[in-house]
Amino acid sequence: MSKMLEEIREQPSALERTLKEELGEIERLRERLLKRKPRLVMLAARGTSDNAAQFGRYLLEITTGIPVSLAAPSIFTLYNASVQFDDVLVIAISQSGESTDTNRVLERAKEQGALTIGITNEPASSLARLAEHTFLVRAGKEKSVAATKTYTGQLLVLYLVAYALGAAIHTDDLARLADWANTALGLESEIGERSERYRFMNQAVVIGRGLNYANAFEFALKLMETCYVVAERFSAADLMHGPIAMVEASFPAFLFTPPGVTWPGMRDMIEKLAQLQAEAMIITDRSNSEALKLASRSICLPLTLAEMYTPIPYIIPAQLFAAQLASQKGLNPDQPRTLSKVTRTM
Repeated sequence: MSKMLEEIREQPSALERTLKEELGEIERLRERLLKRKPRLVMLAARGTSDNAAQFGRYLLEITTGIPVSLAAPSIFTLYNASVQFDDVLVIAISQSGESTDTNRVLERAKEQGALTIGITNEPASSLARLAEHTFLVRAGKEKSVAATKTYTGQLLVLYLVAYALGAAIHTDDLARLADWANTALGLESEIGERSERYRFMNQAVVIGRGLNYANAFEFALKLMETCYVVAERFSAADLMHGPIAMVEASFPAFLFTPPGVTWPGMRDMIEKLAQLQAEAMIITDRSNSEALKLASRSICLPLTLAEMYTPIPYIIPAQLFAAQLASQKGLNPDQPRTLSKVTRTM
């Protein structure tokens, strides 16, 4: 069994531990932020952590109304530009805490007076030392190069940051995420059987919108780094603006289709893919009965979820799919070629 698969299975306990250990510090941050909210939030990250940041952008803007920017680290590392950070909250996200360019963004922001937060799995890391407030993804050592439990842990901490900024997010709902993650793990055998069909897949598209847009990026990344599948990721809207031309009969497409405001657009996407005779599979839950009727292939969580809390339960089936598909392709998902656990770029 791969370490990736083992670590996917550890997510319920990691989520439970993270919430329990970090909630107190989040409450203290909440007291500070409610007295003076930032005018802007900037998120800095790379790789899987950047996908988590993409989720954070949607979550924070939707729930707090505060504009959110995704940092372009080369502005600081290559162009040495001066950026105004008055009343800005800068959040750096890194599994290892040793991402050079991410840390440089945080360092420059701190020098300019920004309030800084670090989200990492490593308490002794450079990021943890740099940030004014550090929140730990208490996932335990992640040995597989392919990040899984740290990704969902980062999403959980971003929910907590939204809560600290005054979002109408209830910690009781966050406490249920571990149980929902455990339910998603119950689909492992079914997903293994479904993934066999895709053993010879070399290319695919992954589609999501809103809060699950980040999951489209993360699922595609897992397919690329562990299965060597050329996986393009799109919102349903962006795919229709040109790239849909590459989709033809039997072309694999994976869609995140929660209930809620994103569903009408995703429904149109499923119908368009059916017209093109593409090979479409959705990830959804039982509350979206229309999606289950419309899609010919689905991975359905036996849960009834509000869209707000779908990203963590929904990414777990995708992680399981990638881990098992890699094994069926005869690949080692723990050691993808040319990759290492810590990547330092400038």
